[in-house]
Amino acid sequence: MRNLVLPIGLTCFFLLSSLQPAGEKNFAVTKIVIDAGHGGKDPGTLGSYTKEKDVALEVALKVGEYVKKYVPDVEVIFTRNTDTFIELRKRSQIANEHNADLFVSIHANSLPKKTPLTRKLSIKGSEVYVMGAQNTERALEVAKRENSVILLEEDYEKNYDFDPQSEESYILFNLTQSAYQDNSLLLASLIDNQLTKRAGRRSYGVKQSSLQVLWSTAMPSVLVEIGYLSNPDEEKELNNPDVQSYIASGIYRAIKEYKEAFDAQN
Repeated sequence: MRNLVLPIGLTCFFLLSSLQPAGEKNFAVTKIVIDAGHGGKDPGTLGSYTKEKDVALEVALKVGEYVKKYVPDVEVIFTRNTDTFIELRKRSQIANEHNADLFVSIHANSLPKKTPLTRKLSIKGSEVYVMGAQNTERALEVAKRENSVILLEEDYEKNYDFDPQSEESYILFNLTQSAYQDNSLLLASLIDNQLTKRAGRRSYGVKQSSLQVLWSTAMPSVLVEIGYLSNPDEEKELNNPDVQSYIASGIYRAIKEYKEAFDAQN
């Protein structure tokens, strides 16, 4: 499947005009859930000295701080604000129970351990995912890795209807996010654009993947992979508080752009 990178600028006006037909859900943003991926007994991906759960939390908290400071009329809810293990299904449950208007999940990427060093050195940058039933080989790899956290949960077989390591499960993964797909794609595109402009990240674009954490949310939702811990240079950058702030600022600015676009329609 091709990357779904949407244009930014004047074309957004025409896109926005088509996203909120009369009589349908009002997409105004008054409440947002920010989800720091992994946590507690689940470290996420690993760099040479970094755990994904730590950099994800640092950036997530910074995003929340920016939103609270500069868009005070938007309520910010964190799925976690400490090093705590939160079950995958509970992350979307938190968003749904709070009737959030947006869900943003923050993660860090990594290539498999057996990847040659030359490739690890060449692959760095961010990518933004929305829920989708079609997966490229790389998107499926990301989905399997991110979804595999459910194997750490007690009684996971009772709580989930699929095996995160089975390709057949992803073929049967139903797209329940269709009602929010256009809006998720718009938010993802705005984040991707801001991470390139504001944070100077190399962009791998906006992609679809069968991610459990996005599948169950009843609002526009995205998952942001902020960089590759398998790249030594980017691992160092992602541990730099200034770089974390630039990344968080980019995500915040995209959220603000999205909010302002829909506020203008109301």
